Amino acid sequence: MVTAMNASDGTEQMLEPYNFELYWNMRPLLEKYWATSFPIALVYLLLIFVGQNYMKARKGFNLQGPLILWSLGLAIFSILGALRTWGYMATLVLRGSLKKTVCFSTSANTPIIGFWSCLFVLSKVIELGDTAFIILRKRPLIFVHWYHHSSVLVYTSFGYKNKVSAGGWFMTMNYGVHAIMYIYYTLRAAKVKSPRWLPMLITSLQILQMFMGAIVGILTYLWRQEQGCYTTMEHCFWSLVLYTTYFILFAHFFHQTYLVPKVKAKIKSQ
Repeated sequence: MVTAMNASDGTEQMLEPYNFELYWNMRPLLEKYWATSFPIALVYLLLIFVGQNYMKARKGFNLQGPLILWSLGLAIFSILGALRTWGYMATLVLRGSLKKTVCFSTSANTPIIGFWSCLFVLSKVIELGDTAFIILRKRPLIFVHWYHHSSVLVYTSFGYKNKVSAGGWFMTMNYGVHAIMYIYYTLRAAKVKSPRWLPMLITSLQILQMFMGAIVGILTYLWRQEQGCYTTMEHCFWSLVLYTTYFILFAHFFHQTYLVPKVKAKIKSQ
């Protein structure tokens, strides 16, 4: 239901919040301990090394049941987050306020964005469990996986603490892509046959997400001098660096996974 409610900071709230979105706020705690993301990321990388060495002489675990529940839980969470954040951001854009979504941090104080951005930060810690399933099942662990998980955790905590103005789009796009991705992971864990093009679509959406993230970063840089635009060169620099590296890594993964095998198969058939 679309409504027009005034938030405490004067910002129009486009969608009516649910009660649980109004009364659950961990921002003070997450802002105070945001730097904890650094040791968490370091422990995560250390556990990857320890875990792979531990499993080297052992047979991989099956873990089908836990993996189905894990992926399904993250799929449901991502779908709900996507519906709520996309609803807010899309309504704002349709009302001609694209610049407000990119340049101004006031939306972080609205109940819907505030609630789901809080859960978004916490989810980046939970999602590290994806790597545990890969290691324990002795599946290949690629660089882009652990680099993306660890760097997103740190940057998300940094962005949340500093109310990075473009963070709303970074979060919204991530929720959307993860909703589709974890649905696919759930189907694959349950050994349900899915369309062959689905994993290619997911990687394509990830590449598009990184491209759009870089565009949002550029727009933030261009509009940063405008009155009331809450952003800094530090925000612009780190968002552009990370999204550029993500774009390159996911594009490389797409090429190596989907294009190179087709070329080799075509050459072999000739």
